[in-house]
Amino acid sequence: MTIHSLWVINKAGGLVFSRYYSDTLPPLALNTILILAGTLHGVHAITARLSPTTAGPLAGLDSFEAEGWGAKVFLTATGTKFVVLHSLGQHGLDELLERVYEIYADAVMKNPFHTPEMPINSALFESRLAALMTTTNA
Repeated sequence: MTIHSLWVINKAGGLVFSRYYSDTLPPLALNTILILAGTLHGVHAITARLSPTTAGPLAGLDSFEAEGWGAKVFLTATGTKFVVLHSLGQHGLDELLERVYEIYADAVMKNPFHTPEMPINSALFESRLAALMTTTNA
C-alpha cells in the first residue's frame, strides 16, 4: 500500500502544504492542486451541515475513493485539514494522520517564525514527514 501525497489546507480553504511521496499517481500542476484543495474545503463544509449522524465542527467529509486511489481527511479543532491521498486498501490511516498532526504541532506550530494560515516552509517538518512516509510506504 502506498501514500501518494499529503495536503495541508488552512481553515480558510487555502493550500499551505503539498508534497508527493510516490510516483504512482501522475503529478498535478500546482494550480490544479489549489483548485482541488479549495473544492475539497467547500465540499467538507457542505457535508458538515448535511451530516445526519454527526453534528459540530468536526463533522463532514471523512474520506472518498476514486479509481485506484482514495483520500482520507483529518480535521483538527482549529479547522486545519490534513488530506492524505493513498492507494486503496491502505490501513492505519487514522494513526498516520494523527502522527502527521503531531509532527505539524511540533515542527510548525512551535516555530516562533511561522505565521498561522501561511504556507509551511519548514525543513524540520518536511524531513520528519519524509521519514514517516518512507517507513509507511516501505
